[in-house]
Amino acid sequence: MRSIDVNQILNEAKFNRFHGLVLFWCAFIIIFDGFDLVIYGSVVPVLMNEWQLTPVEAGTLGSYALFGMMFGALIFGPLADKMGRKNVILICVALFSVFTALIAFATTPTEFGIYRFIAGLGLGGVMPNTVALMTEYSPKSMKNTLVALMFSGYSIGGVLSAGLGIVLIPLLGWESLFLVGALPILALPWMYKYLPDSIGFLLAKKKYDEVGQILSQIDPSYTPKKGDQYEMVLPEKGGIPIAQLFTQGRARSTLMLWITFFMCLLMVYGLNTWLPKLMAGAGYELGSSLMFLLILNFGAIFGAIFGGWASDRWNGKKVLMSFFIVAALSLTLLGFKAHVLILYFLVALAGATTIGTQIIAYSFASQYYPLQMRSTGIGWASGIGRFGAVAGPILGGFLLTLNLPLQQNFLAFAIPGLIAAFAISFVQISKTSNQAKQMDEIYPETNAIAK
Repeated sequence: MRSIDVNQILNEAKFNRFHGLVLFWCAFIIIFDGFDLVIYGSVVPVLMNEWQLTPVEAGTLGSYALFGMMFGALIFGPLADKMGRKNVILICVALFSVFTALIAFATTPTEFGIYRFIAGLGLGGVMPNTVALMTEYSPKSMKNTLVALMFSGYSIGGVLSAGLGIVLIPLLGWESLFLVGALPILALPWMYKYLPDSIGFLLAKKKYDEVGQILSQIDPSYTPKKGDQYEMVLPEKGGIPIAQLFTQGRARSTLMLWITFFMCLLMVYGLNTWLPKLMAGAGYELGSSLMFLLILNFGAIFGAIFGGWASDRWNGKKVLMSFFIVAALSLTLLGFKAHVLILYFLVALAGATTIGTQIIAYSFASQYYPLQMRSTGIGWASGIGRFGAVAGPILGGFLLTLNLPLQQNFLAFAIPGLIAAFAISFVQISKTSNQAKQMDEIYPETNAIAK
């Protein structure tokens, strides 16, 4: 009879085909998650003309999906700890695909908003669960890098949304973008076949054959044998996961993470919704304005990958603080007239340090919380942060009604970056390290021992 240290196998594994498949499917989902969310910024100038929407009405309409995401993260994050991340991810993909397709047939703002809200439930549910799944299966030395690579799919989706918007809106209308956003539903059979469930969840459900099969794929040198005992930290039964986010010295750090997510998501969704309209107001045509949205998300890809790489090698907290400060600076400078190439650079830098920083923040939060509350911790940070995502489009719409100078509009989106940098500085990094060590290396008597 052998005692198998599951965490050791997961942490010390070499990146292989199994990790590549998990990365591919999680990134695929996040690409369309990002695509569906950035769509609105691509179509809002057209919708405002077609439906005669005021900036405030357009900002509120853009927030419906974000309200849905907030509730989706709060509901599906904790639910995954009970019914498995894979099942929840598949449900959420089906939900946002179906209702994104229905948006293409909306004829009124109310109908549009209802479909966006329901689609948002699915969009909000997949984020914390893909992060948690990717974190669980990533080798210890590559966790930040692989999560950042996965989440760069959000920015790829944003680039596709803006790029296709430039091509498809003049030819086929705004509705065509939402039909493209519904394509993931066609991939559900392959996701069901190839996407693994959380190994901790499988142990809790006593599905030991599946655990052995997965571990043999992660570490080809391991061959499962009858009678193997698997040791791993599992969720404590009878606990209250949400309350646990505030126990054992986590209260202040949990609140600071929530503030960080709120401010970062305010910048991300405020810019993704209103950047084309702000640039159009500065004299650029629709196609040129959408190019700024494309560059914003293109820059985020590099920011996420570099930030993930840097976090694996240096202090992740300091990386986040630095990124937020650069975000505030780049957004402030965007308000000043400059050569178009300089504006493109500043927009790319803003994308790298707002959208890219949010991706790093997900990875940082996923490693702060122990395994047994990881989905809940990320889900609630994301869910509370969605209030910022909701506020971003509404704030942008309100600012446009005031007819403020361009500098003041961008300054309003820069200030949250400074607040986020201040908040993340109060997260107890030593506690984070201790929890990660408990999760990955220490196996007390409460750990699961499965035969």
